[in-house]
Amino acid sequence: MESLNVLLLGSGGREAAIAWKLSQSKSMGRFFIAPGNGGTGDFGTNLDIRPTDFEAVWDAVTANGIDLVVVGNEDPLVAGIREALEAKAKDAGRDILIVGPGAAGAALEGSKDFAKHFMQRYGIPTARYQTFTAETVADGDRFLESLTAPYVLKADGLAAGKGVLIIDSLEQAKASLREMLAGQFGKASAKVVIEEFLSGIECSVFVLTDGKGGYVVLPPAKDYKRVGEGDTGLNTGGMGSVCPPPIADDEFMAKVDSRIIRPTLEGLRAEGIDYRGFIFLGLIRCGAENDPYVIEYNVRMGDPETESVMPRITSDLLPVLVEAAKGELTTRTLETDPRTAVAVMAVSGGYPEAYEKGKAITGDLRPEGTIVFHAGTRLRPDGTPETSGGRVLAAVSYGKDIEDASARSYTALGNIHFDGMYFRRDIGKDLL
Repeated sequence: MESLNVLLLGSGGREAAIAWKLSQSKSMGRFFIAPGNGGTGDFGTNLDIRPTDFEAVWDAVTANGIDLVVVGNEDPLVAGIREALEAKAKDAGRDILIVGPGAAGAALEGSKDFAKHFMQRYGIPTARYQTFTAETVADGDRFLESLTAPYVLKADGLAAGKGVLIIDSLEQAKASLREMLAGQFGKASAKVVIEEFLSGIECSVFVLTDGKGGYVVLPPAKDYKRVGEGDTGLNTGGMGSVCPPPIADDEFMAKVDSRIIRPTLEGLRAEGIDYRGFIFLGLIRCGAENDPYVIEYNVRMGDPETESVMPRITSDLLPVLVEAAKGELTTRTLETDPRTAVAVMAVSGGYPEAYEKGKAITGDLRPEGTIVFHAGTRLRPDGTPETSGGRVLAAVSYGKDIEDASARSYTALGNIHFDGMYFRRDIGKDLL
């Protein structure tokens, strides 16, 4: 394959891991990340552009001769960046390849209600649910009364990974329903999905599809959402991940393929949705038969799962993305490193609630045997990295098993410092 100029959109740890992987491709020409972060400049050229500013993105495409746009985060996808760029390319009489679905496909993440109805239509296993608005809050109370604790309430729209509440008390669930509908998560919770709680072990499966029936499954992972050890405290965007989790064995993945992946892709085609990009399956393994159920869809790679998934892929990923973007995916398997990878996220003090920014990051950010992906960082004029977000860095290590890999990541984080730095010390421990 001839070399390509690539633009990756996003600024988090997920995009840093994708940038790290793509920068190794033999087919990479000029590589740009917009806006990127304090660490992505090691892999390409950062551009100070918001991914939701479609005019600025298109200007960058034309100015830099971009052949392929990889959309890292969900906001521009839900807002219709694919349609916007394709329209501009048509007007300019040129081609553009895009990894990421159009707005119709992005509704799988942009609307929990749409996603649940989609699963129901195509017989994809998921929890029992109903959707409510401010006008039907009394019906919501009655549905909550029909369920047993704990109660799961989800904002319908995008809420930066924080729009899900799991509540033990019925009265508190009713109160939270009203708070959500009154704007707790802004417009995202104008509708609220209430669903039955499923008990089991969660994991994440990632599929890259070309919209024509071709697909490839990436290594599965498990992430840790709660800020506190032992899965306690508030939900976050993710405190760490393990790839692969032992629960995602061949038998389980065969069920995922036949019961979830294939029906999802067939359903998208039946709906007339040309979906070219990643589908994230948030799954839970339930019951004595270890059956998979879908908790949620995302329309991009997960974060912080990507930080442990990308290091395990040994295949050149860029040609596979090009195949998917063209609707001609012939790759059916990816070569993977046999070792386990564990990512541990270092976060700002106070996260996921209020936290301060601008804290200098010191120590060894290039430790031997560990990859440190920047997430919420930026560079000072003198080149010193500083914190600029809640999730700051991800330390990712290989090991012969979870225990070995996590120990290496913790050693690396022990040699990195910023004021208020916090990380969970039990990532992967529940899987041992």
